[in-house]
Amino acid sequence: MNFLKRAFWSMKAKKGKTLLQLVIFTVICVFVLSGLTIQSAAKASSELARQELGGSVTLQVDREAAMEKQQSEQSESDGPPQFTSTPISLDDAESIAALDHVKSYNYSVSASANAEDFDIIESSTSTDSSDTESEQAPGGDQGRGGMVQADLTVNGTLTSDEAESFSDGEAEIVDGRGIEESDAGTNVAVIEQTLAEENDLAVGDTINISSASDEDTTQELEIVGIYETSSAGSDQAMNFSFLNPYNTVYVPYTAANTLKGEDYADTVESVTYQMDDAENIDAFIAAAEQTDVDFDVYQLDANDDLYQQMVGPIENVASFAKNIVYLVTIAGAIILALIVMLSIRERKYEMGVLMAIGEKKWKLAGQFITEIVVIAIVAVGLSSIFGNPIANVLGNQLLDQQTTASAETASASMQQGPGGGGGMMGGGPGQAVSDAFSQPSEAISSLNINVTWENILILGGIGLAVAIIAALIPSISILRLQPKNILTKQE
Repeated sequence: MNFLKRAFWSMKAKKGKTLLQLVIFTVICVFVLSGLTIQSAAKASSELARQELGGSVTLQVDREAAMEKQQSEQSESDGPPQFTSTPISLDDAESIAALDHVKSYNYSVSASANAEDFDIIESSTSTDSSDTESEQAPGGDQGRGGMVQADLTVNGTLTSDEAESFSDGEAEIVDGRGIEESDAGTNVAVIEQTLAEENDLAVGDTINISSASDEDTTQELEIVGIYETSSAGSDQAMNFSFLNPYNTVYVPYTAANTLKGEDYADTVESVTYQMDDAENIDAFIAAAEQTDVDFDVYQLDANDDLYQQMVGPIENVASFAKNIVYLVTIAGAIILALIVMLSIRERKYEMGVLMAIGEKKWKLAGQFITEIVVIAIVAVGLSSIFGNPIANVLGNQLLDQQTTASAETASASMQQGPGGGGGMMGGGPGQAVSDAFSQPSEAISSLNINVTWENILILGGIGLAVAIIAALIPSISILRLQPKNILTKQE
């Protein structure tokens, strides 16, 4: 009788053992397939995150180098060193923006101003602009070492959509529009909703502000948009009105430069370049350093924290899934080998008789391998049906656990603060990092886990390898015996 037929009749005659092997093999295949599909989904999600979030690189003044230079220059003079920032020329900013891998870029200029014909939103302990109290405001003439009086923080930008507060979801336009690239050179503004309501201002109205460092410099701004902020501000906002998030006005970078003075024309304080892919950050920085920009004065700071926070839990899930594949494959091979070994040992007499009548040993081994391979094929088919829902449940549960653990770790780290100090102030850096972390966690709330033909083919290869090894090893230990020895021992 052909050994293939013998394998079929043997499986039919021993239905109980065949079913047991099928159940065990199916369970093994389901877990292996789950691991493979979770790995594939994690890889795809990681690549998608890298492409969507990209990461950013910021060109700004190297403050540490500037301070060291000023300290050395004033070592022979009296008085403390005075820090003066060197603005970035638009030519330098645009030369870097023209490099490969830049998806978009945005300018940033910070200035301070006083309200001329409208009321600011008073902080609980701050005084209004008519008082003599002075406040250290952003964008003031700090080179003189003096304090300037300010009501408002004026954020100059190329496009408000890419300003930090808007890009991270902390602020959003509720009426009108934001600042656009075409607004450069014009006097338009986007103000906060609470400030607008307090002064009965609407889109199309105008407001007048004056520079905090030079009261003779005034601007009439047309309101083109109104935004709403969810920021609570820092504790310092209770003391200084310009730090109150309701008193932040967004204008084109050219308008902010006008408030700062003629020396700041055609310059910006910093430029943020959004990358097309986080993997290209190093290549972009290397290319930028080959330009004519003076990197003794400026520096490029890479920021892919959002991407790293997002892919961290995904990579942990992928690593766990990889371990599942290894452990289940090895353990499954051992378990199946033991079961097949016990089954073959019980069939010594059958093997001895077949060898005694002239059946070749390789055909006997082929019979046992055929039996387990048929079971493996059926198990792979069943696992392709049940593997996908199980992989989805398992993968997303693991992702939830990893995301929660990562968020708790980040929160604990921020609350601890630098140097092991106490918690951060409400709305301060700790809150900002926590808010940033919550964004990627929403984007990776689930993995798109689907069984692919590639996964099934890999599973089939693993399953066949396990089946052949599980059948071949115990077969060899029996087939090396002579028929006479097998039959004698059996008697």
